Amino acid sequence: MLVNKPKIVILGAGYAGLTTVARLQKSISASEAEIILINKNDYHYETTWLHEASVGTLHHDRARYEIASVIKKNKVTFIKDDVVEIKKDEQKVILANSEVAYDYLVVAIGAVPETFGIKGLNEYAFMITNINGARKIREHIESQFAKYHDKDKKDPYITIVVGGAGFTGIEFLGELVNRVPELCKEYDVDPANVKILCVEAAPTVLPGFDEELVDYAVKLLKKKGVEFHIGTAIKECTETGIIVSKGEETEEIPAGTVIWAAGVRGNPIVENGGIETTRGRVKVDKDLRAPGESNIFVIGDSSLVINEENNRPYPPTAQIAMQQADTCAKNVKALLRGEQHLAAFKPDIKGSVCSLGEHDAIGLVFGKKLMGTPASLMKKVIDNRALFMVGGAPLVVKKGKFNIL
Repeated sequence: MLVNKPKIVILGAGYAGLTTVARLQKSISASEAEIILINKNDYHYETTWLHEASVGTLHHDRARYEIASVIKKNKVTFIKDDVVEIKKDEQKVILANSEVAYDYLVVAIGAVPETFGIKGLNEYAFMITNINGARKIREHIESQFAKYHDKDKKDPYITIVVGGAGFTGIEFLGELVNRVPELCKEYDVDPANVKILCVEAAPTVLPGFDEELVDYAVKLLKKKGVEFHIGTAIKECTETGIIVSKGEETEEIPAGTVIWAAGVRGNPIVENGGIETTRGRVKVDKDLRAPGESNIFVIGDSSLVINEENNRPYPPTAQIAMQQADTCAKNVKALLRGEQHLAAFKPDIKGSVCSLGEHDAIGLVFGKKLMGTPASLMKKVIDNRALFMVGGAPLVVKKGKFNIL
């Protein structure tokens, strides 16, 4: 008699989803369950490399690899499609072109930009969100330099505004200040006619990061031409620039390029699926299941895990996502095998490194402060380790970063 195998459905092939698949395909047999991975692209992209692809210091193809290259086809069925809706009461997922039933669901569909309702951002600002977004940013910035000599000389500047001084914004700026001199030389633009502004509503750059390391980063970026507007809020983005406010003062800043890098929120598909959320993110139970759900796990950027030491959420990082995937895979396997005890997720924060260009960075790793080349080297080690955790040595050899000096 034929018995239908349980279906484990994973939504999203980002750090969390693809790592979950990598763990499950190693730990369960093909006869135990059917693993189904659903993603809108047939490739995975390294989100933490998008700032490089956006500036053009790294080709966008280097930041992605085919999903087929890291999954075991005898164990995993891959479906390329858009997730439209989660129907948890019916235990199925509605896709743009079909629908899939599940016994166990892992929601890892990532985040979307948080615009905080600021007028004009969706229409006129660029977002560092995916491969296509990165490609558009690079092409737009290059076009600004290419068209410079056709500009109205009443405005002699190529002005690039970065909204947000968190990790994404600072890493983008680190790449940008190294790329601008190359663009100036290529398109015969005087570097003095390029303005790079960073606008941050918070009172500091990289909020919550070590002050000495932040000071190093700010001084380096200022030296390379970045003008910081800290404690300044973007009130509106227009076709010709931004409107900002600081205190009671309002100012209009002309700009040909506005990059929004000031936060994310969980994917609305999760909230629309009847799962309780906060800003689109699910405050998951200790075993990473959605509250009140016995067979739905939420990991990655759509999940919310509280750091009990300060009662604040852990930041949505690749490090957290991949660690969640390890715990999630163990717990899905436990449920599959009828085990009652599920593992609690315990983040092991080894540190954080913020890139400031290919050969510079700041970091706090295992409690030790790193700056400059040592921090940059550690960043490459972290990037290569993420590749290894999913695709092993072959993926590291194919996509890894080895340019140290």
